[in-house]
Amino acid sequence: MNLTVAEENYIKSIYKLQDGEQPVATNSIAYELDTKPASVTDMAKKLKEKGYIEYEKYQGILLTATGRSIALQIVRRHRLWECFLVDKLGFSWEEVHEIAEDLEHVRSEKLTNRLSEFLGNPSTDPHGDPIPDADGNIDASIVSISLDQAQAKRLEVMGVTDQSTALLEFLNTKGIKLGTQMEVIERYEFDNSVEIKIKNQPALTLSEQVSKNILVRPI
Repeated sequence: MNLTVAEENYIKSIYKLQDGEQPVATNSIAYELDTKPASVTDMAKKLKEKGYIEYEKYQGILLTATGRSIALQIVRRHRLWECFLVDKLGFSWEEVHEIAEDLEHVRSEKLTNRLSEFLGNPSTDPHGDPIPDADGNIDASIVSISLDQAQAKRLEVMGVTDQSTALLEFLNTKGIKLGTQMEVIERYEFDNSVEIKIKNQPALTLSEQVSKNILVRPI
């Protein structure tokens, strides 16, 4: 596999944006990578030539089976490094994404597997995202729903969909992290905010913007 860092970033972004068999628009990839649509088109031609994507002008982009396999390897490395940074080096969850963006390009399969074993073969990263195993399989039993849609009263935080530093730092100040258990006190229809109670803390109200980005499961 002879891929540049840029090519790996494109493949991972396509994987992130691809929904089933729906092609990904070049404009969506350009926005995701903060680049120009023309640059995406140029890269698409290269990746198609290498067999990693299916691409026709004006019809969007799909990963091939080979491209998806590579994307899952990159995602696996990224999320394992995030676990290492948090669990072993004491970084907080809002600090690790950018560092893992660099570390994910270290392509040693032996290192990746040793890292996974060292960490106890975790199934999710510090943000609650599932970690593909060495064969690219993802645990489908990990089921969660956004806090703004959850019907149960007692909930456990399973992850976040927005991994921006701003949101993660905000959640830190409110004592919300993976595994946090909470009770829903009230839902306010006028602005869709949610009032919650976390053990040994005063009740607090979360806006719709925040609650829709917190993934939970009933307990």
